[in-house]
Amino acid sequence: MSAAAKSPGKFTISQAIDSLGVSKFTISIFFLVGIAMMFDGYDYMIISYTNTQIMQEFFGPAGNDALKGALSSWSTIGIVVGSFAAGPLSDKFGRKKILTMGTFMYGLLTIPCIFAPNYEVFAVFRVLAGLFLGVCTPIVTTLFTEFTPTKQRSFFITFGMAWMIVGWVMAALVGTVMVQIATWHMCYAIGALPVLYAFIFGKFTPESAHWCAVHGKLDQAAKVLQRIEKRAGKEIPYELKAENLLVPPVSAKSSPAEVWKGKYLKTTIALVVIYFAGNFSIYGVNAWLPALMLEATGGAVTASYMLAMAQNAASVVANCTTGFVSEAMGRKRNLIFGYGLSVVACLIVSQVVKLPAETSFWPYLIAFVFMGFALNYAITAAQPMMSESYPTEFRNSGVATIVALGKSAGILSPIILGGLKAAGWAFSPLIALLAAPMAFGFLAGFLLPKGAKGMNIDDIADEAADAKA
Repeated sequence: MSAAAKSPGKFTISQAIDSLGVSKFTISIFFLVGIAMMFDGYDYMIISYTNTQIMQEFFGPAGNDALKGALSSWSTIGIVVGSFAAGPLSDKFGRKKILTMGTFMYGLLTIPCIFAPNYEVFAVFRVLAGLFLGVCTPIVTTLFTEFTPTKQRSFFITFGMAWMIVGWVMAALVGTVMVQIATWHMCYAIGALPVLYAFIFGKFTPESAHWCAVHGKLDQAAKVLQRIEKRAGKEIPYELKAENLLVPPVSAKSSPAEVWKGKYLKTTIALVVIYFAGNFSIYGVNAWLPALMLEATGGAVTASYMLAMAQNAASVVANCTTGFVSEAMGRKRNLIFGYGLSVVACLIVSQVVKLPAETSFWPYLIAFVFMGFALNYAITAAQPMMSESYPTEFRNSGVATIVALGKSAGILSPIILGGLKAAGWAFSPLIALLAAPMAFGFLAGFLLPKGAKGMNIDDIADEAADAKA
């Protein structure tokens, strides 16, 4: 299409991106942003596959069950604080800048963990690395929301979150191999690779055109669209000039506090409850899953970690599936279905783990694959609603608030479950306990609005502006 054939009229950024459909640019963003998420998942989850060896090095063969549970919580403390900061920082300074910085820093701060002389030093650097791990999830969700076509937005948000689970599977593979042929220290050396990847990400990922536009950087927004057009290998049917951009009205009140006001209040509370519930169960399972599998397989490390990998592989399938179903049945109904399914899954697994370990490998495998699928289907179903519930000027503040408060469950869950395990609780009642938060999430789902299926980003912003008028 020649420049003369392009429409000289006004257009929105959403119209420009939607005109390309799923393109080479969409796929490039899927991989660029996704790989950052994969490293995030690896760096968080590797602790679950090395905690036994770490505790034995620091405390001797007997280890320390209570501190072992807390070991998974140290990075989560940082994640919660980092997630809170990521929202207003990326809304103010840009999605790309903050995510690039976060990716570099969580890789850099993983390096001292390799050389930690004791538990305390290791824990401090896990907290510090966690600060920057926390940057990743809310910004990744927002970038997928702002860079993908409206009709496929839910799929890319949920499928994109599957990269985190890929990181979990990587952690299981690396943990399984390295603890057999080397030491746990090598697992954290691999976790430092994001230091290098941050430069690749920064070079090839553009800033969000939506963010540029709402900050009055119309020339930059037009240049981003030109860059998108070039990488897509297709032409956008509009003249990509700053003066042609239609920008939704930006609220004068665009502070992070807006997510707790007016029409956003009920949605924010409901999503916090939902995300907290999902994280409590997922972090609780993942913190103790390798240990449970080790017990279930009579101490066979490889078999136990293979069970955990199968559970996480099912989680990847769940993330992909929930995006398709969300587009078909709607965000709200899909989320409620997912949380209901998770309640059933937790109760089933709580009964399966009562079976004799020596004869129950396949029942364990099937049950944990089902639970991994259900839990991740549910929590990922919330991701589109999180990013679609707020306008661009404080979208990431909204997402980050929900992620931060929700992931605080990741601090509490391993500690609570670890304490109960140390007090003599068997795995069966521990897993049954996880059905309770998922039931709360199921009920909270009914408080949500119907969702933004079929609405583009600019429509969402216009609706928000009308509500404030």
